[in-house]
Amino acid sequence: MALPSPQPVDPVAGLSIDTRLVRGGTRRSHNRETSEALYLTSGFVYPDAETAEAAFAGPEEGWIYTRFGNPTTAMLEDRLALLEGAPAVRATATGMAAVFAALMASVKAGDRVVASRALFGSCHYVVSRILPRFGVETRLVDPGDLDQWRDALRPGAAAVLFETPSNPMIDLVDIAAVAELGHAAGARVIVDNVFATAIEQRPLAHGADVVVYSATKHIDGQGRCLGGAVLGDARFVVEDLQPFLRHTGPTLSPFNAWVFLKGLETLGLRMERHARSAGRIAGFLAEHPKVLDVRYPRLESHPQHAIARRQMRRGGAMLAVTLAGGKAAAFRFANALRLADISPNLGDAKTLIAHPATTTHANVAPEERARLGISDGTLRLSVGLEDADDLLADMEQALAVC
Repeated sequence: MALPSPQPVDPVAGLSIDTRLVRGGTRRSHNRETSEALYLTSGFVYPDAETAEAAFAGPEEGWIYTRFGNPTTAMLEDRLALLEGAPAVRATATGMAAVFAALMASVKAGDRVVASRALFGSCHYVVSRILPRFGVETRLVDPGDLDQWRDALRPGAAAVLFETPSNPMIDLVDIAAVAELGHAAGARVIVDNVFATAIEQRPLAHGADVVVYSATKHIDGQGRCLGGAVLGDARFVVEDLQPFLRHTGPTLSPFNAWVFLKGLETLGLRMERHARSAGRIAGFLAEHPKVLDVRYPRLESHPQHAIARRQMRRGGAMLAVTLAGGKAAAFRFANALRLADISPNLGDAKTLIAHPATTTHANVAPEERARLGISDGTLRLSVGLEDADDLLADMEQALAVC
């Protein structure tokens, strides 16, 4: 006797994003629960040896082991697929596990990877230090320079990787243009969309092949759990990515998957509030005499403002601000804030602030940080859900002591 096949994805694909975020992917058990069921189990049992044999013969015959798949995690994957418009999704234990798995499922020794140099510190480490150990050639380019992308891709490549907006300097990449160049070079185009989220930007619609997320950030939205996701076409996900995940084990906990499911229900509402407040704060800081530079996609002063208007719905929750007084001023400002917590995390309901040069990008060489525009006076701000007027008043008093 075979186990029942997993239930099909809910028929909400043609409905709005907000509806998909609440109802997509739900698999109700025989108990007819309202909230998604949490299957906190490592394994599954079978009524007889024949059923176990059938389950191992093909995943459509039932659940095997949570490292391979789990009903709660599958609900999260189905909902993310509906949100992103992706044929297939696999969840991972962390965002970095998602990035690393997407790359390792795309390359082998002797291949080339072309990446934006404007990467999160750990992503930069993977590209510049880890991949070369496995015989993978890597090349870093300035994110907004299409001539550099073209030159780097001319010899061919197996994969392209970039963030847009980037962490922490909010650099943008023209997704459609780089995807076209990458495809012409034979590359799989991988986009880290964590700063924008699928609410504000849809990389697959602009030509990307794979999208990666740290679900730890806005998908959770309250700083509770670690997780990630890789989204792409079914052939890549099932034939290339899935075996790597199953045999190396960066498995998402079913509990974390359940938390992310609940986070997705309010993602659209939260991103609307995040973006509205972040836009006001960016405008305020851009006019302040103690601020040298503010990077926010929807500010007209952003050097890639036109790209932001073309491929982003709004500006998102993240901005970078550089103070005139260098590290001392940045530290005084961060320490004086009452409504922002100093933390390397982002995408939280609470406003968070970080000093990239001494935290998230401390392991990036100083000359590379300078090339990225990360100075000692630069701060990364993740705008939360607090009242925007309260946040503005708090920043005004903190700037007074810089």
